[in-house]
Amino acid sequence: MHPLKQRIAAAKDRLDAHTREIVAWHFDPASGCPFWIEYAKKLSWDPRKEIQRYEDLDKFEYFQDEWLRGGPVRRWVPRGLAGKPIYVFETGGSTGVPKSRIASDDFRIDYEMFSETLDDKAFPKGSDWLMLGPSGPRRLRLAVEHLAQHRGGICFCIDMDPRWVIKLIKKGQMGVMDDYRNHIIDQGLTILKAHPNIRCMFTTPKLLEALCDKISLVQAGITGIFCGGTSMTPQFHRFAREELCEGKVDFVPTYGNTLMGLAVHKPFDPADNYAIIYHPPQPRAMVEAVDFKDEKTIVPYGEWGRTRLTTLTKEFFMPRFLERDEAMRTPPCEKYPWDGVANVRPFSGFATTVVEGVY
Repeated sequence: MHPLKQRIAAAKDRLDAHTREIVAWHFDPASGCPFWIEYAKKLSWDPRKEIQRYEDLDKFEYFQDEWLRGGPVRRWVPRGLAGKPIYVFETGGSTGVPKSRIASDDFRIDYEMFSETLDDKAFPKGSDWLMLGPSGPRRLRLAVEHLAQHRGGICFCIDMDPRWVIKLIKKGQMGVMDDYRNHIIDQGLTILKAHPNIRCMFTTPKLLEALCDKISLVQAGITGIFCGGTSMTPQFHRFAREELCEGKVDFVPTYGNTLMGLAVHKPFDPADNYAIIYHPPQPRAMVEAVDFKDEKTIVPYGEWGRTRLTTLTKEFFMPRFLERDEAMRTPPCEKYPWDGVANVRPFSGFATTVVEGVY
């Protein structure tokens, strides 16, 4: 068997074993969370017996985001985590009640795994970081801060509130939004000038472009940037690498959210024509492109589908959640021997327009 095919098969075996372990944990009355234990009482089958492979998760109904809106939030805390400090992170919330996810160590584990993918030359260990992006009730600030600490650095954080930005856009107050963005950038510039040991950054596409209107990243001493946000496109990818990063700063795109974690970018290859190709942190989470009309069917490679998330950790079990995005399915690669998704964009099937690309 070809070495890559062997690695693909081994990764699939790990995913199946991990799925069995996580389902057993969440549906065990001794370790599971109240939500899933109560959920199981309504089933005519036992998940701990029936779920033997990852594909068996199709036996569940689709995970509903309404389940995460409002309380009691403790129904999501596994009994096996009793006594551990619990965080609550929010996602969405520009209108109505935001979705909440509990966590204890997942954000640290996710970003320690991500740390292993970073080039130490571009992201030198011991260097300090600037985090310029949405924090507030999101896990991103704590996660990036932990990443910096895990790599021996100190993180300086400048907050952006995307909910406020969305309100300004909806009201047509673009001048106020520009003032707010400039306020964030001015704070970032102050930190960069005052702390010369900052070599690494997290920011979003919009803020990166605004920052580079003011300074040269190379002259500021930045050697590596990881970037994530709702406005990442192949066009911006090329612009960022060639213009904003001047071909000298390592640019690492990521795709993540509070519910799933962090998907990493396939190693840059000019042959990909600047496509944004992400691979999920298997086996802890999966991102798949599914048929627009039959969400249990994975689309063929090279075709577009709606993104479907599955999260499999001892802190959070989320089977088959249909995201508000769509993407193209891509094949495994040498570094990540499992499927990826490319060029994630807002789901075209919504009847109403969703405000996207605000950061």
